Amino acid sequence: MNPTRRTVLLAAGTGAAAALLPASPATAEPRAAAALQPYASYWYPDSFPSGSPGAGITWRSLKAWRAADDTDLAFNAASVPLAARFTPTPANTTARSGQARIQSLVSFGPTASNPAQGAANADYYALTHWSYVDELIFWGGSSGEGLILAPNAPIVDAAHRHGVPVLGNVFLPPVAYGGQLQWTRDLVQKDASGRYPLAAQLVAVAEAYGFDGWFINAETSGGNAALATDMLGFLTELKTLGAAKGQRVTWYDSMTVSGSVSWQGALNNQNRVFFQAADSMFVDFRWSSSSLASSGTTAQQLGRSRYELWAGVDVEANGWNRSVNWDAMVPSGSAHVVSVGFYRPEWTRNHLPAGRTPGDFHAADDRFWTGRSLDPAKPDATDTWRAPAVSVADRSTVTAAPFASTFNTGHGLRWYEDGKVTSTAPWNHLGLQDRLPSRRWVVRTTGARPAVTFDFADAWHGGSSVLVAGALDAPATLDLYATRLPIGEDTVVELTHRADSGSVTVELAVATAEPSGPGQPYAYTYYPVTVGSGWGTSTVRLTGLPAGGTVHGLGVRLTGSGGAVKWRLGGTAVRNQAAQSPSVPADLSITGATGGDLRFAWQAVPGDVRHYTLHRVLPDGTRRFLGGTAQRAFFVGGLTPEGGESTARFELRAVGELYTASAPATVTHTW
Repeated sequence: MNPTRRTVLLAAGTGAAAALLPASPATAEPRAAAALQPYASYWYPDSFPSGSPGAGITWRSLKAWRAADDTDLAFNAASVPLAARFTPTPANTTARSGQARIQSLVSFGPTASNPAQGAANADYYALTHWSYVDELIFWGGSSGEGLILAPNAPIVDAAHRHGVPVLGNVFLPPVAYGGQLQWTRDLVQKDASGRYPLAAQLVAVAEAYGFDGWFINAETSGGNAALATDMLGFLTELKTLGAAKGQRVTWYDSMTVSGSVSWQGALNNQNRVFFQAADSMFVDFRWSSSSLASSGTTAQQLGRSRYELWAGVDVEANGWNRSVNWDAMVPSGSAHVVSVGFYRPEWTRNHLPAGRTPGDFHAADDRFWTGRSLDPAKPDATDTWRAPAVSVADRSTVTAAPFASTFNTGHGLRWYEDGKVTSTAPWNHLGLQDRLPSRRWVVRTTGARPAVTFDFADAWHGGSSVLVAGALDAPATLDLYATRLPIGEDTVVELTHRADSGSVTVELAVATAEPSGPGQPYAYTYYPVTVGSGWGTSTVRLTGLPAGGTVHGLGVRLTGSGGAVKWRLGGTAVRNQAAQSPSVPADLSITGATGGDLRFAWQAVPGDVRHYTLHRVLPDGTRRFLGGTAQRAFFVGGLTPEGGESTARFELRAVGELYTASAPATVTHTW
């Protein structure tokens, strides 16, 4: 981005430019633990800065990278394939499909010392509104640490479950922030045969790590037309090689055909060749209504979609308070002009005061993505923030059984299993996030609308559940999932739920057709379910629905009998047969140990495996949850002997899509 914006980044203390500041010794990992703790990977193209890296920083050359030599690859390689998704009938009359899309540039953590697989902290940007996002950029990089960032595997796994591709970031910084033109030359260097070896390396990294391509941001000034020609050749080769692997490339509006860095705020003759060599382009914040209109026209003249242009919207400092000319991008009364590129929407977490909770974050994030009404079916026409749900139709990946969700957002204050706490430690790991409802929250009632939230005070499994609270002075129907689930003779739907307070009647809502039009409700068929005083699972056979048909929508209808009600939904599942347990993971071992810091590894289990869970068996026989991951390796730090034990015992289980767990594989560690 441009130098003026970099000042904002430095003041915020996060992001690419802030990473230019030396790592604080007080926050750097101890050297012994750093040898075991795996971090997200980052590189320079080839050469390094002068001097030595700061504490907690490792300088690496992308040119020298080899998958076989990457000792942290098992921790960093995503495992969830990119899911196909569909667009249901929009929840309102203003959201459109097939027009503008949303790109999101997010700094999830620092460049260096960014844990590969989550951490013991619930304060995390746990993005859940994937249904509005078409491309996620793993933003970051700095001249003092590294310029090329591979995204954390948990982020990729969560995004892929929701059908969202994730791109790594190549950041060539402005000279004012330590950028060196040599790094640009390193990136676009050619070998003796005229090929671009670092283009091949970028494709190899994305393939090995399991993400979907690269965002190229060349902002180092001082270049010339010859360097621009080399950049174009590099970009062309990167796209060609990447396309063969299902990868994509997005170009940032920075370098021009002269080799200078001159942000255009438009697609024009200064940058069109780079756009033509890429899959899409992020248009710098300098855009105007007229420049976006001409850019869209230019894209179409090139035989490209105007929606392959992402118009930058900087929300890092002010979030939904930022004044935006929405009609220049997504007018409400005519076809959309271009797509939208949000820069740093993690503002929804960062602007909250110290002591913020996961609930605080999700309340803000819902406001950002859904709008002030918090109901995408009923947008607030007076809201100056045109939330994505107002303009862009949501998407879903729920197309096949078995399907299950425990409404786990990927972070929590505790860990629950079968409604019981098995770890009191806060945590985050987006790879454990469920496929979540795509439109939050659509509630239809003739009475007072109850509040609907992800809640972290209790859960059936994971760290969160759905809490519905209100007077329920009239029946309220809550949409949960838009689906394309085939109905068989044995199809059943399960709800795991609990009434915390008040009296409530619960019905499962099932729709076998799309609504009659945008903004219209599903025509649900309702099935009664039983509500007890504690967690209970109701199993509903879809009697009366045509075998061979399709479930298009799942929801619940709640009816109160007077007074306030709190009702909690802990899980749902759709299956055609009884759940089968996965196989036991093979070859579980501890591959590294320094004191209480341990690395675990095992062989991936074939078949229906969602993730793996690791527990410690305590001397009294109880099990303590240590963590979960979709990878085949995991790190646990800071363990100590318990109850005078000389040996610690650990159990690893494979968990299926319906949350059935395998028998444990066990391993011990002698203190």
